[in-house]
Amino acid sequence: MNHAPKILLVEDNPNDAELTIRALRKNIPPESLVHVKDGQEALDFLFGVGAYAGRDIKEQPKVILLDLKLPKVGGIEVLRQIRANSSTKLLPVVVLTSSREDCDLAGTYNLGANSYIVKPVDYEKFTEAVSHLGTYWTELNELPVGS
Repeated sequence: MNHAPKILLVEDNPNDAELTIRALRKNIPPESLVHVKDGQEALDFLFGVGAYAGRDIKEQPKVILLDLKLPKVGGIEVLRQIRANSSTKLLPVVVLTSSREDCDLAGTYNLGANSYIVKPVDYEKFTEAVSHLGTYWTELNELPVGS
């Protein structure tokens, strides 16, 4: 039986995390979502080290929603490490950030981000966008064998 979460949310802002989780839970059960609060915790989860030592890393999420401005390890470095590891390099990574910086946009796509979404300021637009995002990546998107 697969106990892999469908979504790994990497978000340090408690308000953004709460809004994102609320929007995702419209279509996704709570046990299908793991929320981590910084880049190091995300890497520990994905690679089964630190607080997540012993976690079966063969059971990876279907998508990672990654903020860029994170404590400990920034989102760009998290993405770099995900893409550099053979066990995680094909995982879909959606950057969900407030940054509209061209260097962030280009940098994340150059590192292999699958999508780049700027968080809408409007609550309704934000929740609608995240709800659609969760449905697409967890229900519609097809992953390559072995991911």
